[in-house]
Amino acid sequence: MINITHKSPTLRKAIAQAIVKVSRPETILAVKNRTVPKGDVLEMAKTAGLFAAKRTADMIPDCHPLPIEFTQISYDVGEMDILILVEIHTIYKTGVEVEAMHAASVVALTMYDMLKPIDKGISIEQIKLVEKRGGKSDQKLDFSHLKASVVVCSDSISQGKGEDASGKVIIGKLEGFGVQVVEYIVIPDDSDQIQNSAHDALAQGIDILIYTGGTGLSPRDVTPESLEPILTRRIPGIEEAIRSYGQQRVATAMLSRSLAGTIGKMLVLALPGSIAGASESMDAVFPAILHSFKVLSGERH
Repeated sequence: MINITHKSPTLRKAIAQAIVKVSRPETILAVKNRTVPKGDVLEMAKTAGLFAAKRTADMIPDCHPLPIEFTQISYDVGEMDILILVEIHTIYKTGVEVEAMHAASVVALTMYDMLKPIDKGISIEQIKLVEKRGGKSDQKLDFSHLKASVVVCSDSISQGKGEDASGKVIIGKLEGFGVQVVEYIVIPDDSDQIQNSAHDALAQGIDILIYTGGTGLSPRDVTPESLEPILTRRIPGIEEAIRSYGQQRVATAMLSRSLAGTIGKMLVLALPGSIAGASESMDAVFPAILHSFKVLSGERH
């Protein structure tokens, strides 16, 4: 199965359909009148669909087991066909499109099985996804106009005693969302240089300034203390999301002092200096955090 451990749970929805076509009008009449010998077709098929939705991961090898938190099966009975609609919701890391299509398929197959003694000309058609919501498919905004600066805070790297990796991870993720990374610098763990780099970024019209390093408990870890006095606003929700995401993966994430806030309309983040810490922090809040720029720019919802 595909690795989804880096994803965060969100509300996911999917609607799928299937169409059962009959060859005789009398078949539809039997369904409506509940006179099919095998029983109530619509209710039996609905029950089968509910079971199918919850057992999808047992049938489709690459599907992840996930919590099915809502399933609705509805019908539109026509003169010569029955339209099946299955809607499924979950709050999880991956979507429920296959679950919805699997359930719609099983509903249709159950109808076929129950109706074949009275109609030999039944067909199942147009099993497909009708709608999906949640996840990346909802992230439709263009972020290419945003400019970012990445600042690595490290005494050793600034002195040429090592190579940066966390800053490059952050750059790669920003570029993956279409954000322009226009500046990348390495500075020592020094309060004046940290503050000066923030003022310089603001003067350059940077939209998002990300620091990596200096958020731990070492005496030289001074990034949060340096930035906090010059922030216009703290954004505790972002900080909480980063720490919560990290603690689900490693217990020591609680020791990180990641910081988030704004200076004017510039979003400022201070993230851990480790590769894993920086990468996981980005995964915790991106791309959702980029929608904050609609608010920072003065747009209302």
